[in-house]
Amino acid sequence: MRYPVVIHKDPGSDYGVTVPDLPGCFSAGETMDEALANVIEAIECHLEGLMLDNELVPTPRGVEHHQENTDFAGGTWALVDVDLTRVSGKTRRVNITIPERVLSLIDDYAAQHGETRSGLITQAALGFIAEQTR
Repeated sequence: MRYPVVIHKDPGSDYGVTVPDLPGCFSAGETMDEALANVIEAIECHLEGLMLDNELVPTPRGVEHHQENTDFAGGTWALVDVDLTRVSGKTRRVNITIPERVLSLIDDYAAQHGETRSGLITQAALGFIAEQTR
């Protein structure tokens, strides 16, 4: 799942990173690379907490959705990839039936975006559930 993040840097401070789609989720680092690596860990911990509490995982919205928010003015936007299968706990193999054309679309999209078939289906299902309960 790709989460938009906004990076801020004040003079004499580390880089701060905020995740607009996950209120209360933020991180920092001495360099931008470190800050981005640290925010992935922060997102994973935040999502794990939500899952442990049986709460829904918020679907990330596009950068454009957040750019109008003055809280993020002057920041640098980035997208970070978070593998939900790393935080969703124990995996379980299941057998499902999907039309061949849909499976082909899933595989093509997953390959183009550095995902796995299982990871993409997991993200899509969680995103759908979150959208339906908003």
